[in-house]
Amino acid sequence: MERAKVVKDEIVEQNIRFLAVYLETRNACLVLLSENEDRLGTLAVAIPKPADSPGLPSSTVLLGDRNIISSRMFAEYLASRKRKIVLVSIYLETVNELQAQSILKKLLERVIPSAAETETGGSLL
Repeated sequence: MERAKVVKDEIVEQNIRFLAVYLETRNACLVLLSENEDRLGTLAVAIPKPADSPGLPSSTVLLGDRNIISSRMFAEYLASRKRKIVLVSIYLETVNELQAQSILKKLLERVIPSAAETETGGSLL
């Protein structure tokens, strides 16, 4: 039985720390994206469509209302990419959601393990 994969990373943009925690299990992924410290924020869930069904994943916001566009967008993106249930939390203090989207996307790409890293044990904690 394989254990969950966990990746943590951070970047500094506009003199602000942005943090990510990525947890992947066999059937799901959880991503926490936040500003300054690891915190739970607006939480969205996305469920991928079956392989034989066209269209985007289904998503909804479970908690919060400040960053609903970004949390759903990243949850749907990751559900499509990983073909798993995905939960994405976004907590922002000072940066508005639209300004943060490109920064969070860059951070998200850094913490999602590629297929090669997953097979070889790459940068996972």
